Amino acid sequence: MTRVVSRFPRPVREIENLFIPLPDGCRLAARLWMPADADRDPVPAILEYLPYRKRDGTAARDALTHPYFAGHGYAAVRVDMRGNGDSDGLMWDEYLKQEQDDALAVIAWLRDQPWCTGRVGMIGISWGGFNGLQVAARAPEGLDAVVTIASTVDRYGDDIHYKGGCLLLENFGWSAVMQSYSSRPPDPAVVGARWRDMWLERLNHQPLLIENWLAHQRRDSFWKHGSVAEDYGAIKAAVLTVGGWGDGYRNTMDHLVRNLTAPVKAIAGPWVHKYPHFAKPAPQIGFLQECLRWWDHWLKDRPTGVAGDPAFRLYVMAGAPPRTDYTERSGRWIAETTWPSPAIARRHFHLADGALLDRPAANPAAATATLRSPHTTGLASGEYSSFGGAGEWPGDQRIDDAGSLVFDSAPLAEDIDIVGGANFTVTLASDRPQANLIVRLGDVAPDGAVTRITLGMLNLCHRGGHETPRPLTPGAAVTVAVPLDQMAYRLAAGHRLRLSLSTQYWPFIWPSPTAPTLTLEVAGAVLDLPVRDPGAPSPPVTFPPVETAPPQNLEVHRAASTRRQVRIDQVSGVTTLEVADDSGLATDRDTGLTTGAAVREVYTIHPDDPLSARVEIWRRQHLSRDGWRVETETHAQMTADADSFFITGDLRAFQNGALVTTRDWRSRHRRDFV
Repeated sequence: MTRVVSRFPRPVREIENLFIPLPDGCRLAARLWMPADADRDPVPAILEYLPYRKRDGTAARDALTHPYFAGHGYAAVRVDMRGNGDSDGLMWDEYLKQEQDDALAVIAWLRDQPWCTGRVGMIGISWGGFNGLQVAARAPEGLDAVVTIASTVDRYGDDIHYKGGCLLLENFGWSAVMQSYSSRPPDPAVVGARWRDMWLERLNHQPLLIENWLAHQRRDSFWKHGSVAEDYGAIKAAVLTVGGWGDGYRNTMDHLVRNLTAPVKAIAGPWVHKYPHFAKPAPQIGFLQECLRWWDHWLKDRPTGVAGDPAFRLYVMAGAPPRTDYTERSGRWIAETTWPSPAIARRHFHLADGALLDRPAANPAAATATLRSPHTTGLASGEYSSFGGAGEWPGDQRIDDAGSLVFDSAPLAEDIDIVGGANFTVTLASDRPQANLIVRLGDVAPDGAVTRITLGMLNLCHRGGHETPRPLTPGAAVTVAVPLDQMAYRLAAGHRLRLSLSTQYWPFIWPSPTAPTLTLEVAGAVLDLPVRDPGAPSPPVTFPPVETAPPQNLEVHRAASTRRQVRIDQVSGVTTLEVADDSGLATDRDTGLTTGAAVREVYTIHPDDPLSARVEIWRRQHLSRDGWRVETETHAQMTADADSFFITGDLRAFQNGALVTTRDWRSRHRRDFV
């Protein structure tokens, strides 16, 4: 139950827009909530710094969050990055040094304001979670605490670009998102008559980001920049790291708690890629109160008890039937006072004849097994990172297990809690110089339904590291280790644990240029599973009930809708996944701005032909007010042959129905062992 709070300990004053000057003359647009008396009684500042447009893009979640902080004695500052929203300038890519430099200038400006005590915190999810850590690694004076949600420490290996050296389709998908997002104009009500010149400058210069990202297919200096894993010791600010098991960023909490020398605590719930006070699935937590405990301790020197909190509070999800959407996940909270936890031991499972065994088989019927998956394996993978939309969670894994090698344990005699990251080690040979290996763990119910627990993958050319890939020698045996994503999951007695192996996972990752066959030495393969002692003590974990500020004042004209369909052409054999999302159309009654968006994504592939892979994404944006109307339409496509990736894109921008400008992109990128 969410409690909406409209009266706070300190009355809130909102400045809907102000401009923060930067050293080069550029100005960043900011929205500010602070106590009405902050000029007489200064407060610390909390910065959220994003490209997603404070005026409309994040207005709904900002309304729930930032006034709450202000009402409890903070100046909450939501800043549009350079080249976005109502800010000046241009943005060329994500996480550039310019982005960090601008943030340092913003922090210095905040500290100089008469309403600020000179102490600053940063908060953010995803992009804002990333740059909070990155800016903390620059150690600006006054930045004492960070709350980072759904973020990463490694831009190459644990973001939306590459995973285990495999090329994620989300790499292209997020480029299409930013192509559309960046096409929107500033608001004339904020920037005045210069809005159109600013808009045209952006339209004429905005990059298609996939072109940058495909230029770096291995972990080079491009990705090391902004990856705080390169030097954890650079972070001096206290860090609260938060994430969800329904999100793509499941590993950061473990990495930060293991490696930071600065004060750090972690929380992991069942949530998707949203803030935990409103993310699906339930249970949500009183996240804003947790943030206040963090800020009050580190920015106001109050004894809130956070220093004595457990190192890691985790929600252990109970097994559930496979669904593509969850509103709630049953389970329980546990706490580990130290991490890694002494209550978690490694349990080894060995492979033999389709089975997972507690010890190596004495006389396996077959010492090896061959694997060559149809290229349609992966249609039940769900989204890389769910935002809570219908159909985004992985569905029943029997669809993908049909194209995989599967190994099942015996029915469990008792519940086991999988807490942490599993690893799979196997010796194998490929008949082609390039191949991928995808590893999934599943919960097999007595009725045969399979729920995905976690997964990992490895581009086998990256077996020696992501900086120096090298081809496989066909027929030569290599031993590889595949780490799986972190998870906290209870596998119930009577259920089976399933290990599923495939060479394809479309449309989660892009296929290798050929269709490899792997020969696996089954008898020597080992699944290393982190199992928590069910009798291990856990400090009690309680969170306050959910509280938020009042929601955005919206008038909805068209409701949101979603459609996801898989079609198989019975003549050609081509399989198509189509996703159509309409975010609806609504007016913010306070600003008078009407916004809407829609997307259509089409993924096609033939089960026998990796070079048939194709993805196309169309997006539309709408903004209007009092006779002013702007629309943009973007399109992007990606295909490949054996040697190269091919990118095309186009953009059309309209004002009151008249075409304003067009853009086209065409590029070719040599495949680099991908």
